Amino acid sequence: MSEPGSLIRTLSGRPTARNFHSYVINEVGRAIVSGEMPVGSSLPGDAEMMDRFGVSRTVLREALKTLEAKGLVEARAKVGTRVLPQSRWNLFDRQILTWKLESGPSPAFLADFRLVRRGLELQAARQAAASREAEHVRLLYYWLNQRSVMTHQPEPFALAEFEVHRVIAEASGNPFLRAATALLEFGIAHAVQGRLTSDLLAPPEGLAAARTPHYEALVAAIEKGDPDHAAAAMDRLLED
Repeated sequence: MSEPGSLIRTLSGRPTARNFHSYVINEVGRAIVSGEMPVGSSLPGDAEMMDRFGVSRTVLREALKTLEAKGLVEARAKVGTRVLPQSRWNLFDRQILTWKLESGPSPAFLADFRLVRRGLELQAARQAAASREAEHVRLLYYWLNQRSVMTHQPEPFALAEFEVHRVIAEASGNPFLRAATALLEFGIAHAVQGRLTSDLLAPPEGLAAARTPHYEALVAAIEKGDPDHAAAAMDRLLED
């Protein structure tokens, strides 16, 4: 399982696997999501996989169970383990979205993603304005400031921007919006990735300035308890 922030950390390079179990999951998962292991294909047999990754049968089986739980593969007796189509994948899973970001999502995938994200974020902004508490407002202004302070540091900047959106989801009080933060993180990581130089550095003008007025309007509307203006500000932000 991946924790919040793991998606954004791909901006500074591929995260290192913590153990053999996560190593197998990462390598096989990436290969499936990138298309290196095509849909409908069968994974190699246990002996070959154990030799390739240098792991025991127990570690391999547990890793494959994790991938099966994510909807990436399906094991069948006498058939083996085959790769499932994207329609079966859990696209709310932070790890799958990380692999998507690394492999380069298609225009069609991004169009579908933006449609879903817009619906979630507009509703989150509207509900946050109606039910926010003082601590939520304090955190929003804190992370808004951090976003500006870190404008030339891609990873801390993206984490600060993600926290703004995460706090809005938290302030909404809606458990389904709170549970969708992997989608928000994917959107921010992809947007920041697209604004970096070829050396993975922030541009000379920084990452914050162009969108800061939209963020300020969004946080101000939430602080005032104005759902309509909060939703409108979020809409402008996502359009930009």
